[in-house]
Amino acid sequence: MYCHGFCCWTALSSEYIPNTLLCFRDPFMSNALCLQQATSPWTSMFVVMSHNVTSPAEVADHPLLVSYTTGVKDVALIMFYTLICIVMHAVIQEYVLDKLNRRLHLSKIKHSKFNESGQLLVFYLVSVIWGSEILRRENWLSSLPSLWTGYPHLEMSYMSKFYFIIQLSYWLHCFPELYFQKIKRDEMTSRATYASIYLVMWSVAYVFHLNRVALCLGVLHYFVEGLFHASRLFYFADKTSVANFGFKLWNILFPFARFGSLTLSTLTFWFGLAQSSRPTVSVSEGNFNTPIIRINLLAAEFLLQAWMMWNFINFHLKRSREKAAELSAAKRKQEKKAAEAAKKKENVDELPEVDQNTRSSSKEDQKATQRKTKSKH
Repeated sequence: MYCHGFCCWTALSSEYIPNTLLCFRDPFMSNALCLQQATSPWTSMFVVMSHNVTSPAEVADHPLLVSYTTGVKDVALIMFYTLICIVMHAVIQEYVLDKLNRRLHLSKIKHSKFNESGQLLVFYLVSVIWGSEILRRENWLSSLPSLWTGYPHLEMSYMSKFYFIIQLSYWLHCFPELYFQKIKRDEMTSRATYASIYLVMWSVAYVFHLNRVALCLGVLHYFVEGLFHASRLFYFADKTSVANFGFKLWNILFPFARFGSLTLSTLTFWFGLAQSSRPTVSVSEGNFNTPIIRINLLAAEFLLQAWMMWNFINFHLKRSREKAAELSAAKRKQEKKAAEAAKKKENVDELPEVDQNTRSSSKEDQKATQRKTKSKH
């Protein structure tokens, strides 16, 4: 029988703090401690931000200004926060959206769209507030040349890098959520499509060190999309006046957001980065500012904005056709009722005078009997 004993000693000194001295008489506990010490460098990659490039002198002068860059270890961090996004998705679904669904008594189709809009609204709202705060701190919107001056932008602040990690993790978690939420096949294609587009765009911006322009474009896009999903939630909650106002505002802001995104992309890739262009890519320096890459990125942005605008136009054309069909159906129904009433009147007029009087008297008798039955009750 082992005698379990534990003693620990820590030197509380501001200059020198040695490792904690652990004395175990239990071999199982000592093996667990050795295993923890051996795996701690690996487990820290999944939690702690890696690739810190701040020098000790800079930390001494400015303790809060810590800079990070990109690297392979970020993959482990993205995988960990993907799991965190899955957990947060489940918490929002169970404690917020499911309770609202029980009150609203929505159909299955509306239930699925309500959950989608609810989850996306929370993410868009957090991303817009968080991204706007980063833009304010970094002063990137004070002068547009700061978006491309000094490229490649290898160093990022803690909040900037964490923002990109969360963006990649969130759109990556959308794929397992298709299985967890039991999404139907007809909805799965559209959700997987826009999640893939978001994931590719944020990944390209992160790897090519285009974090400044990507952050501006992301905040602009998320603001407009958040307005749409908020309006759809009000529509499902039978807040028609608020929903109609939100949809009208979204109809106005959506084209302006597309135009603003194209303008900002053209200024950055066609004019701004062209001033410091180079013929070949330098992976060691993190410089991807070549004419071919810039033209391809700008073409991809133009195609993406054109595709979104095409879907926007088709959406409104489909709604206008549906409204026209509803109006024509209601008009045909009214015409049918009017025709039936006119036909009945013609049939009465064609009868002889005696039959007309008989029919009118029978109707009066029926009304009288109905009144008597009501009075008895």
